[in-house]
Amino acid sequence: MRVIFFSSQTYDRVSFTNAPLPAGIELQFQPARLNLDTVVLAERHEVVCAFINDDLSAPVLERLADGGTRLIALRSAGYNHVDLLAAKRLGLSVVRVPAYSPHAVAEHAVALILTLNRCLHRAYNRTRDGNFSLHGLTGFDLVGKTVGVVGTGQIGATFARIMTGFGCQLLAYDPYPNPEVEALGARYLPLADLVARAQIISLHCPLNEQSRHLINARSLAAMQRGAMLINTGRGGLVDTPALIDALKSGQLGYLGLDVYEEEAQLFFEDRSDLPLQDDVLARLLTFPNVVITAHQAFLTREALAAIATTTLDNIAAWAAGTPRNLVDS
Repeated sequence: MRVIFFSSQTYDRVSFTNAPLPAGIELQFQPARLNLDTVVLAERHEVVCAFINDDLSAPVLERLADGGTRLIALRSAGYNHVDLLAAKRLGLSVVRVPAYSPHAVAEHAVALILTLNRCLHRAYNRTRDGNFSLHGLTGFDLVGKTVGVVGTGQIGATFARIMTGFGCQLLAYDPYPNPEVEALGARYLPLADLVARAQIISLHCPLNEQSRHLINARSLAAMQRGAMLINTGRGGLVDTPALIDALKSGQLGYLGLDVYEEEAQLFFEDRSDLPLQDDVLARLLTFPNVVITAHQAFLTREALAAIATTTLDNIAAWAAGTPRNLVDS
């Protein structure tokens, strides 16, 4: 059975090559993103292994089905980029990796908090230039601060557990409260109340029609002045242009992003020799109190190994007629 990987990077080749390969599976790695221009590469491949910025809209899925593809194996937890109704209509099964390493993403969120708070990004650049001034580098103690956790699945719960170690007070928002998070002392509140009370807000929820632009101009205005916002979930959780006004006015004091709403044509590639065409992202990068990483929160050896193993197991289970981790429309 032939499996083609789209949007594959060097670390994908390493992690999947090192994972136990089920019998009868042949892997082909393709660095190009999946879209209408590249879908021809998938012809005569029963399985397409896709990542978060691949195009899995109805037109692409139709071309895949015509070319012989029968399974979409996502090497990610999120599936908001898949037209599930079209996949069902075309007889395409979709499987995902529901969990790999919640610690990887949660720890990256904490790294963004510490970097922003203690101005590590600015201090690093200064000292490399021989500037040892401490002006403008004052941070705050995390102990006693109120942290709002939006989305308390495995990643959100792991993040909450870490923040209790700093002595933070926890607020939480999730349509389905997690007893593990409640046991940490977190109080579940409506989102509007959490946004108004938390000094640090971290987003760990999936992207769907209900959560799209969960953070917008209204919710930003309701935050405490100078609050910190962290997003390691999905770019579409935040109305990105609204962030600029909040940063300019000082209403938003700190911003840490590992995801970006329009990242599909930017992230995972070296574009350092090209002018940045995205005006919103370019503007965000000018603020000294903003740190943006290129969707790397998942990127640990442990997470990559878990993604590879689960993806290959998903493919083998589907081929054996006992599919697991199916995504239903």
